[in-house]
Amino acid sequence: MHITYVAITIVAALANGYAAALNLAGAESVQLVADRVRVSKKWMIPFGLLLAAGAVGLLTGFAAPTLGAAAASGLVLYFICALSAHLRVGDGGFGGAAFFLALAACALLANLSYHHDW
Repeated sequence: MHITYVAITIVAALANGYAAALNLAGAESVQLVADRVRVSKKWMIPFGLLLAAGAVGLLTGFAAPTLGAAAASGLVLYFICALSAHLRVGDGGFGGAAFFLALAACALLANLSYHHDW
């Protein structure tokens, strides 16, 4: 279970770190998605900071498991909101948000399963 927990957490942190970098850099791909879901581009920096905080929190979870669970929970909520933004405008291109939601949920479940005997 240890290898699974570490692998999922690292993959989720890397993916969210990359997404954060795209947001913070103002990548055109991110701006196109923002236009499709009718979200102001001025939100890209705050969204990037949230993603970066989630990525750092996931990695910090190796030393402080509760913080890792909180970061994963925050990312799950973030991507539920992202998915709902796509659905709100009827955008069928929500695959990325759904993938990141699943990845965050897996990171949360791996954290809870590894650190808590159920």
